[in-house]
Amino acid sequence: MAPVGSRRPRVASTYQVDILRALLKRRLDRFAHLDMSSSEVGVSQGEQVVHWIERTLGASGAVAWLIFSQYTRDLQDDQSSVLTQATFSRPGSPLLNRQRGPTMKPFTYNALPARVIFGWGTSAQVADEVKRLGCKRALVLTTPQQVETGEKIRSVLGDLAVGLYSNATMHTPINVTQEALARAKELNVDCCVSVGGGSTIGLGKALALHSPDNAKIKNIVIPTTYAGSEATPIIGQTENDKDGKPLKTTQKTLKVLPEVIIYDCELTLSLPPKMTVTSGLNAVAHAVEALWAVEANPVTSSLAVQGIEAIGRSIPLITQDPSSHDGRSDALFGAWACGTCLGAVGMALHHKLCHTLGGSFGMPHAETHTVILPHAVAYNAPYAQEAVQTVARALGVENAAQGLFDLAKNNGAPYSLKELGFKEEDLERAADIAAKAP
Repeated sequence: MAPVGSRRPRVASTYQVDILRALLKRRLDRFAHLDMSSSEVGVSQGEQVVHWIERTLGASGAVAWLIFSQYTRDLQDDQSSVLTQATFSRPGSPLLNRQRGPTMKPFTYNALPARVIFGWGTSAQVADEVKRLGCKRALVLTTPQQVETGEKIRSVLGDLAVGLYSNATMHTPINVTQEALARAKELNVDCCVSVGGGSTIGLGKALALHSPDNAKIKNIVIPTTYAGSEATPIIGQTENDKDGKPLKTTQKTLKVLPEVIIYDCELTLSLPPKMTVTSGLNAVAHAVEALWAVEANPVTSSLAVQGIEAIGRSIPLITQDPSSHDGRSDALFGAWACGTCLGAVGMALHHKLCHTLGGSFGMPHAETHTVILPHAVAYNAPYAQEAVQTVARALGVENAAQGLFDLAKNNGAPYSLKELGFKEEDLERAADIAAKAP
C-alpha cells in the first residue's frame, strides 16, 4: 500500500493502458474537455474517466483507478499525479475511501446496523439466522401471490416456523397490520421472516413498529424484488383520513430496520422482466434522491453511484435473458446499494409525489416510481446540477432524465400515469395532498 502522496506501483501489464489510449483517441468527443497531459486535471473529472474505463473495459474500481493513474503518469513529467492524494483501504472502493485533504467537505454518516447476507441459495441459511437472533417462533409473511415461495421458506425453517400470514398488501394498510399483529400475538411470535417485495417488507416493518419495545418482533427479510425497502429504516403506512379517504404517511425510525437481510439471487429468477424494470427503477429512485439530499455525503453518494450503475446495466440484460445470473446479481446488489444510501439520508420531491399517488389514489408502487422519476429529475436538474450529472454519468448517458425515461420505455415499462389508470380530474387533489405535508 503506497502512502498518501507517494507514487503508486505501475500496473504489471500495459495492455490495458494501450487499449485505453486507443479508446480515448476514438472517444475524444466524450472527453474533449479533459487535457490528459496536464496536472490541472481535477479529481472529479478523473472520476468521469474512471467510470468510463470500468464500463468500457469491464475493470473493477481499483483496477480502473490504477489504469488511469498509470496513463496520467505516462503523460506527466512531474510527480503530481491526479491520484497522489488518494488511498485505498480495500480493493474496489476508491470512491468510498479517497481522501481529498482541505477540499473535502465535512460530513456526518450514520451506518445502519443491519446484517446482510448476499449470494445464490442463501435463503437456506434462514434457520441459522433465526437462531442467531435468539428467536424460536417465526411467522412467515408473504402476499397471496407468493404463498408458494413462503411455504418453501417455512419448510426450511422447520419447527422454528409457527405459521404463515399471506395477506401482505401494497402500501401497508393499517387494518392489515392489525390483523397480522393479532395473528402474531395468537402464535406468541418473536420474529417474522418477510418473503417478497415492498408489500411484505412493509408489513414486517409494521409488525416491528407496533409491537412493544420490550417484546419487539424482530424481522428477517428475504427480498424477491429490487425495491430496496429492506435496507431502509423508513416505513409508509396507509389509513383513512378524516374524510374517509386513504392517506399514506411515512415515518423514519431504526425500530423498523430489519435485523437481517438475506439476498438470494435465485429467488429473483421468476420475477417477470417487466416487473424487474419497474422494481429496479424504484430502487434507482432511492439513489437519485440520496444524491441530491441535504444530508448527502461521500459514503451515500458512492453507494448511490454503484447502485445506479448496477441496475442500469442489469435491466437490459434481464430483459433479453431473464435467467441471466450476471443481470440478477447486479440488480439485487444495486437494490441493496440504492436502499442503503437512501436509508442514511432523507427523501424529497420524488418520493413525496409517489407516496401521494400510491397511498391516496391506489397507484401501483414500483410502476409509479418508474413513471415519475424522469420528470422529477428533469424538474430538479437546474437546482441539483451536480447530482443530476452524476446520475447521467452512472447511466452512461448525456441527459439523466431522458436516460431514465428511455431505460423504462425501451424495456417495456409504463411511462405515463394514464397507463396506470390515473385520472386527469384527480391531478389537483394529488397536488394539494403532496403540498400540504412536503
